[in-house]
Amino acid sequence: MLMDRHALIRLFGFRAGFWHGDTLLQDRWRWLKRRLPETANGERLLDVGCGSGAFTVAAAKLGYAALGTSWSEEDLGAAAERAKISKVDSARFVRLDVRQLGTMEEWKGSFDVVVCLETIEHVLHDRALVEALYDCLTPGGRLLLSTPYYLYHPITAADKGPFEREERGWHVRRGYTPAMLEELCKSVGFYAEEISYCSGLLSQKVTWLMRRLEQMRSRLGWIATLPFRPGVALLDGLVTRLLGWPHFSICLVAYKPRYNSSGVMTPRSAC
Repeated sequence: MLMDRHALIRLFGFRAGFWHGDTLLQDRWRWLKRRLPETANGERLLDVGCGSGAFTVAAAKLGYAALGTSWSEEDLGAAAERAKISKVDSARFVRLDVRQLGTMEEWKGSFDVVVCLETIEHVLHDRALVEALYDCLTPGGRLLLSTPYYLYHPITAADKGPFEREERGWHVRRGYTPAMLEELCKSVGFYAEEISYCSGLLSQKVTWLMRRLEQMRSRLGWIATLPFRPGVALLDGLVTRLLGWPHFSICLVAYKPRYNSSGVMTPRSAC
């Protein structure tokens, strides 16, 4: 599979890294890109739980000095190869268990943007993670986070639970509501700048088809659903709004204030 991914990236560029996942992955990229302006300033970006590096490489292509973290050596190897093929020198990757992020003293106050997509639902102590994300940001920095929406309609049976009571790699909770995200933000000092959604009805149905077909034969689902992807990108939002269907993911933009409660500007890290 990794060979296939790399072949497509060589042929079509870094965006092909989003094609081999389900359409939910492409939805998150479209959401993220609209909130990551191209830059020539080399802002530092941390991608927490980067997987095989698709978002980290994409951010580097937009001009960010991007650092991705994953616990998986296999994923980190794929991510490094993806960055090499895409010819981005500003993307780096390190191995890190997301639960240990708060111990990275050298990262505190060091990043202008922190990205954390579909990761927090795997962590029991979600407030501790959000606090660590906050600490990694410079004053005035922004967190871009996505996670399953609590009121989603299950795509497949596994989405109904049961959810784990221990951190074994699967989800430990169903998801989040706007109030839950606002609560987490307030508890650590973030301002919830924007709460939105992604992955509507069409994307969910195409993902359902992909998963079912891949149970019969590896890669069959990806091949069969490939022609539907342009239509999902074009029509998913409209169809979802018309039918009132709940999105699968809820998305947060949170802002770390530049001033403390006394109105004094918080000093930026020297890192």
